[in-house]
Amino acid sequence: MAQQPESEILPNFWGDTPEDEYYTSQGVTNTKSHFQTPNGKIFTQSFLPLDGNIKATVYMTHGYGSDTGWLFQKICITFATWGYAVFTADLLGHGRSDGLRCYLGDMEKIASTSLSFFLHTRRSPPYNNLPAFLFGESMGGLATLLMYFQSEPDTWTGLIFSAPLFVIPEDMKPSKVHLFVYGLLFGLADTWAAMPDNKMVGKAIRDPNKLKIIASNPRRYTGPPRVGTMRELLRVTQYVQDNFSKVTAPFLTAHGTADGVTCPSSSKLLYEKASSKDKTLKLYDGMYHSLIQGEPDESANLVLGDMREWIDERVRKYGPSNNTR
Repeated sequence: MAQQPESEILPNFWGDTPEDEYYTSQGVTNTKSHFQTPNGKIFTQSFLPLDGNIKATVYMTHGYGSDTGWLFQKICITFATWGYAVFTADLLGHGRSDGLRCYLGDMEKIASTSLSFFLHTRRSPPYNNLPAFLFGESMGGLATLLMYFQSEPDTWTGLIFSAPLFVIPEDMKPSKVHLFVYGLLFGLADTWAAMPDNKMVGKAIRDPNKLKIIASNPRRYTGPPRVGTMRELLRVTQYVQDNFSKVTAPFLTAHGTADGVTCPSSSKLLYEKASSKDKTLKLYDGMYHSLIQGEPDESANLVLGDMREWIDERVRKYGPSNNTR
């Protein structure tokens, strides 16, 4: 699916209010840029509290087919209003970053590309001595865990996962027959958007009004999953399951019990197998996949409240770090 020209991009989800005016009304400042990596340019954003008082930094990664420029930024804005400097990037193949739309044929490369921007910022004054957290939503949680595995020990103060994709539900798993047949083409089919589409958006969003807003995102990928993407997700989810015990950082993982896109067992298995001494599992009865963007405000605010309590407590507990990696 070709990326739409900028001239065809729809207005922001909040309406016609100029961006600077909107962000100011939310209590944050926003900066957009592109960051050059060995794998191409990625689109990045920062969200900083207006008063300039920063307790820690948070590096956020969105989910499959999404980007940082639509409703996902509401999560970024919320954390910034709590006193956190938030940095986020469109994954390769997503939003305004380089790459074939929604092709995730090498998740290690996808993760390392965003990580290069995150580490560049994490190591830079005035942020290098502050606590630093990774945040990942859905498939972005999978990418986030790969970033953690690719990082030096003690780089990150903690990890936050919102409905992470560590276990693929049985009805979402790619057919082994399809993958085998396409594999006979010696990789030629890897980029084909030819896998069955299970219409994940409808299974992810419980609030019908928010579903309309998310569906109107002009940068959201709406084509069928690519062969290489499903092959790779199947491989990498098994890889992280096999390596959960290597997680030693403090973490919070949250999941809705009615999630129809990623299994709640993703969060349960991480909690059970991780070696972290400081680990928290939150399960929300009846909530769907998109805990923050897609739930009614009352439910979303419950999740955000728990996340705020968790991260504020870890900043108090672990304090400013002298780690400059």
